[in-house]
Amino acid sequence: MALRIAVPNKGSLSDSSALMLKEAGYRQRNDPRDLTFFDPENDVEFYYLRPRDIAIYVGSGELEAGVTGRDLLIDSGATADEVLSLDFGKSTFRFAAPVGANLTEPQLSGKRIATAYPGLLDSYLAERGIAAKVVRLDGAVESSVRLGVADVIADVVSTGGTLRQAGLSIFGEPILHSEAVLIERKESARSVALETLIRRLQGVVIARQYVLVDYDVETSMLNAACAVTPGIESPTISPLQKSGWSAVRAMVQRKEINRIMDELWEVGARGILVTDIHACRL
Repeated sequence: MALRIAVPNKGSLSDSSALMLKEAGYRQRNDPRDLTFFDPENDVEFYYLRPRDIAIYVGSGELEAGVTGRDLLIDSGATADEVLSLDFGKSTFRFAAPVGANLTEPQLSGKRIATAYPGLLDSYLAERGIAAKVVRLDGAVESSVRLGVADVIADVVSTGGTLRQAGLSIFGEPILHSEAVLIERKESARSVALETLIRRLQGVVIARQYVLVDYDVETSMLNAACAVTPGIESPTISPLQKSGWSAVRAMVQRKEINRIMDELWEVGARGILVTDIHACRL
């Protein structure tokens, strides 16, 4: 029986999920109107659903796994677990109040809090013993305070520009750091096909986060250079034809590459080259 996976149907999560799955070796639909697609080479059937519904389908056992947001998973209350963070679709879930209100979390007791994520918010408030009224809205949460429906909002925040336009400002620590995640049903037995999917996606996540750096360095400075590029396990070192020099290759974090190149140059490394990693297994 084919592995059945739920993926987002529309929006940025859909585009990013499709790209990651392609990089992991899975075929994807060509027509965005298609709601299902079968990849015969990998024996996987993809179901394209609303991100908010995916956790429900996976938790019910109808589908083995799915890609959705961590915030949507928690809000759904579905019997599903996060398996792997996918490192895209990042956002924070925050409280916001009118500018100048100067509220703190303990002062939320008795307040009306509007949100499109009532399950997530209810759990958060209950854990902290905050007795507030949760006002459920499906959209335009930022307008709820101005329209007198709520005193405070709790919503997904990216840049905060929409909040500022509505005369609101965030306060307190983030309720949740969210991103796209792979989920599976709680306490379910994983099939071989699902294990393969997880390994492939892990390989893509790591490949996106790291690059390969190659450089030449005098052997006398090898220890200093390797301290800059220790690699995942250890760097690969080979002697050069030029006496007293070695070639080094190591994986380093992509976001640190410019600093690393500067430090390598300072210890005498030359011929520094950086190469993208398209896939890996570690």
